[in-house]
Amino acid sequence: MAMNVCKTAAAYGRWFVGRTPPRPWMPARCLWTKFRANNFGAYEVVCLGNVSDPRPVPEYVTLPSYAKTGRPVDEPDHDRPPEVQNAGQIEMLRQSCKFAKFVLDSAKDRLTVGTTTDDLDRFVHDLIIDNNAYPSPLNYRWFKKSVCTSVNNVVCHGVPDDRPLVDGDLISVDVSVYLNGFHGDCAATYCVGDVDEPGRKLAKVAEKCTYAGIEACGPGKSFADIGRAIELYARQHDLSVVPSITGHGIGTYFHGPPTIFHSTLHVYPGVMKPGMVFTVEPVICQGDGDVEILEDSWTIVTVDDSRGAQFEHTILITDRGYEILTV
Repeated sequence: MAMNVCKTAAAYGRWFVGRTPPRPWMPARCLWTKFRANNFGAYEVVCLGNVSDPRPVPEYVTLPSYAKTGRPVDEPDHDRPPEVQNAGQIEMLRQSCKFAKFVLDSAKDRLTVGTTTDDLDRFVHDLIIDNNAYPSPLNYRWFKKSVCTSVNNVVCHGVPDDRPLVDGDLISVDVSVYLNGFHGDCAATYCVGDVDEPGRKLAKVAEKCTYAGIEACGPGKSFADIGRAIELYARQHDLSVVPSITGHGIGTYFHGPPTIFHSTLHVYPGVMKPGMVFTVEPVICQGDGDVEILEDSWTIVTVDDSRGAQFEHTILITDRGYEILTV
């Protein structure tokens, strides 16, 4: 989920598994939106909207460990070495990742002016359920929805609500599915209507940053190479990496080691080995990369209200290089 929902965050010098706890010093935000025109471009700054109740899941759907309690009990400790998946596990991951990408591609056509992100959540939820799978974000550490939708200054873990999409919005959609006992995870950023040139540039660079990080993957390569490649490309285009949003290992569990840092601010030790599966999902923003979490304990926004864009793929390390599973 990247989530998103929830990945491990490395923030403020500490590691937090899942969501970062709310902090009393975090300011409350308005309920609606305000218009901003500055050197970042012209767009609406998004705040928290009204969130509907979680959507039901039929009894016949196989559930992840947290589906009823909100607490994942099967996730490995992040101090443990990354898991090396065997051939059977890799094949199951291929299937779940392929389905996650199918859902993401299907959702793209729903991103039109006037559609609410809650409408998108309904579509994604029903499509996943209709294929006998489970939407991984749903009730993961009490996340109320089945997909993450992050608009403009919301850079990660946006909760679908009643705000209609407007002409010029930049929206990141993060789809994660639990199919046949394995999770698949991917995300992309899309333009709604006529997005301004700075916004289109942001989305284009963010996608290329993701592929720069992926191209740094391979057996025997350092995990730190991923963040170096991403940050270098972002800086070359006068954009920033949000360092507190990270990738993660994935398998029968939603989030586990390794932690994939997308900048040089933090370093995960060790090297990649064949059979490791993890996500690469940098958030690139127009401002300085500082973020805060709103009072819903999930929505991550930029402090300076600049826009962010995120792309995500799940990656398998092979004997000769890497394989993108979410294609």
